[in-house]
Amino acid sequence: MSLLRDFRVLDLTSGIAGPYATKLLADAGADVVKVESGSGDGYRRWSASGADLGSQDGAMFRFLNAGKRSVRGGIEDPEVRGLLAGADLLVESGTGDAALAGVRAGFPMLDIVSVTPYGRSGPWAGRPWTEFTLQALAGSTGGRGYPGRPPVHAGGRLGEWIGGGYAAAAALALRTGARRRGRGGEHIDLSLLECMCVAMSLYAPLTVSLAGTGPSGRTVEIPSVERSADGWVGFCTITGQMFQDFLAMIDRLDLLDDPGIVDPKPRQGRFAEFQKIIEDWTGTLPAAAIEEIASALRIPVSPIGTPATVPANEHFSARGVFVANPHGFVQPRRPYLVDGDAGPGPLPAPGVGEHTGRVDWEPRVREGTRSDGAPLEGLRVVDLTGFWAGPSATQLLAAFGADVIKVESTVRPDGMRFTSTRPPSVDGWWEWGAVFQGANAGKRGITLDLARAEGRDVLFELLAQADVLIENYSPRVLDNFGITWESVRERCPRVTLVRMPAFGLDGPWRDRTGFAQTMEQASGLAWMTGHPDAPPMVLKGPCDPLAGTHAVVATLAALERADTLGHGVLVEVPMVESALNVAAEVVIEHSAYGAELVRAGNRGPVAAPQNLYRCGGPDDDEWLALAVVTDEHWAALRTVLGDPAWARSPDFSSREGRRRGHDRIDQHLDAYCAGRDAAELAEALAAAGVPAARVVPPADALDNPQFADRSFAETVDHPVLGEHRMPGVPFRAASREGPWFARPAPTLGQHNDEVLREVAGIGPERIAALRRLGVIGERPDNL
Repeated sequence: MSLLRDFRVLDLTSGIAGPYATKLLADAGADVVKVESGSGDGYRRWSASGADLGSQDGAMFRFLNAGKRSVRGGIEDPEVRGLLAGADLLVESGTGDAALAGVRAGFPMLDIVSVTPYGRSGPWAGRPWTEFTLQALAGSTGGRGYPGRPPVHAGGRLGEWIGGGYAAAAALALRTGARRRGRGGEHIDLSLLECMCVAMSLYAPLTVSLAGTGPSGRTVEIPSVERSADGWVGFCTITGQMFQDFLAMIDRLDLLDDPGIVDPKPRQGRFAEFQKIIEDWTGTLPAAAIEEIASALRIPVSPIGTPATVPANEHFSARGVFVANPHGFVQPRRPYLVDGDAGPGPLPAPGVGEHTGRVDWEPRVREGTRSDGAPLEGLRVVDLTGFWAGPSATQLLAAFGADVIKVESTVRPDGMRFTSTRPPSVDGWWEWGAVFQGANAGKRGITLDLARAEGRDVLFELLAQADVLIENYSPRVLDNFGITWESVRERCPRVTLVRMPAFGLDGPWRDRTGFAQTMEQASGLAWMTGHPDAPPMVLKGPCDPLAGTHAVVATLAALERADTLGHGVLVEVPMVESALNVAAEVVIEHSAYGAELVRAGNRGPVAAPQNLYRCGGPDDDEWLALAVVTDEHWAALRTVLGDPAWARSPDFSSREGRRRGHDRIDQHLDAYCAGRDAAELAEALAAAGVPAARVVPPADALDNPQFADRSFAETVDHPVLGEHRMPGVPFRAASREGPWFARPAPTLGQHNDEVLREVAGIGPERIAALRRLGVIGERPDNL
């Protein structure tokens, strides 16, 4: 089933982020033509394990570029200019400013998405980078790690995959605006650093601001990845009830009387003690038995996915998640289903220039008006989601102009309200959750008790005026309410229902609960993160906004299908399948080459040396992130160091030599960095052309000149919290001035009267009756 009809995309990107964006478009049915020069995209020769590719393209290139066509050329070549005339969208990641301005002038109704490390504007636009140094700048690395050990980055180049998801979501927002509103000619300027700040720093600056206290140090969650009798098993206890059930499971309910264990903050100071308590129990049982017990107690639990075990997982096998790539390896399928269909299997990836002179795109007759920065204006979304994954999706829809109506209840508000920076003794404490505030700006909010017939009636009256209903409960919840796809289709046939269950609507894990940490544990992302001599480590949340961007892609692609059919469709976006797609390298390298990728602390396959080096005094928690990718980087590093004798050794003159000598190089760099200022050293290295960055504490992640120049942080005025600063969306739009969010996150039930009156057409007497009955309200029950 092709969701996108006659959607032509010209792809001038390389590596991971841009190609992953266009892969998501191709998987939905877009006709993607990749433009390559010379020997082609350098990623063709990539293997994270260093496999001997011979004359073949690497498996990861073939995964990212399956089903695309390839032509040789550049932005100024006549053939490429002809393709621009016939394209609907250009995705680019390195076009010169003058050349891109020429494209915008020559093709004024062509939509463009630029994918670059820092954004195309700002003082850092040309700064050297790797994904490792971007993580350090984004506030991700600085918040992750054991006390007494260096911080540790998230493995697997995750930030580039995150950027690809955001780029695809933005591209389909523009596509929807062109289809539904006749708008075009927009330029979305996406910054990978901004993407990573939104997705990988867990709103730490906002948390500190709302709490009114200093930042906490880096942490490792506990319970999380724990030893079992036969390996590892992963837990997540994001709510107080889950933690209590966990203590009951390990037969230690007595610890409920110990505030140093119950409270997550002081628990960090007793990490080793509590881990021993946990493993005294988990170490006596095999992981499968622990999974069975924990899942019966509704505790999020998962085996720790490894390169060999992820594709063999019973749930993924039952659902057919992994499919054969025509080049001879297995890969995850498209991460969503529409009316039960996950789309056709992967097609071959093209050879360099295979389709040169063979792409027959007639020039587009471009009618309509220039974009106004709100391509989704006129789209109404009823939002039943909670926590972070679902709200991050609907917030992105709101940023692009959709009217998003967030539905909670006084019985069951969004759980993220209760991760508050204020104690329950403060009136309105449920409004002070940083993640809730960060992920729900731009929406209107109402309450409805969906357990009552009166609440369900109002919901369906809202749906009669809506395009999309989106939810991320576990599957049984919506079914228990009686809000099934059959009932939605019968009563509101134009509505598309988007469901975001943790593991899908069927399969052995259907009714398990799961959060971002669970996805990281199951997918292999945790396996790739952490020190080699320590347990795998969760990444602390990025799988939530990852699921959100993929849900936006699925929703907007499915809406095009619904518009074609004349009625709504059912969309299933399992959270874990988004994680499996961005963690695909773990499985693909094993399937294609028999290689088992493993966590390596702060080293990695892209650069050598690549590591964190302590700066300042012995008691200072200041670190330099450094990544030397090329011989040119090495020569520049030597110059900054003063070209010491050790660095002139022929042993280090090649990339392979530097990788073999990594330990020796680290010893010298550790000695050099000790006592120096991390920020000054990072600036000196960056000025010399070396990818380097100070490891920024998460609380300071918004404070840099690049973000200031691009107005990335937005100030919103909340009726309870007052003014506060939060991350915006990770791109600029050429047609848009000012902030992306027109309103702060709603207080509980803030827009009850407004929405019920204006959207559902309910009169004041009935609204008053609903309030008397407790169907709607403005305060949580029993507080």
